[in-house]
Amino acid sequence: LQKSLNETFGADKYSEARKEVLTNMFSRPMQMALYFCTGVLEDETLFRHYALNVPFYTHFTSPIRRYADVMVHRLLSASLGASSPIKMEKEAIQRQADHCNDRKMASKRVQELSADLFFSIFVRVK
Repeated sequence: LQKSLNETFGADKYSEARKEVLTNMFSRPMQMALYFCTGVLEDETLFRHYALNVPFYTHFTSPIRRYADVMVHRLLSASLGASSPIKMEKEAIQRQADHCNDRKMASKRVQELSADLFFSIFVRVK
């Protein structure tokens, strides 16, 4: 897909913008990753990472970026015995995960709408 986009859009001053917008539009149908508390799911096959083909997976970045990453760091640290156990019930952790998922989806939707607006304006101008 990337090779096709590179060949299609050439090298004018708008080619990178066109390619970026369309790449974002092509990736929309992909299923978004969701945060969840493993303690509330009984089916361990739901823990697997499809693309990496691993049975258990967690993802996090720097804990200064997002609250979900702070939670993952704290839970991972506690599970490894490097810090005190978390004093939250699994249902409370799942509520936090649900909230993070809701905010992530809202942010993604705003990003998509912004790309749609840019693309519409670009098409109108051209």
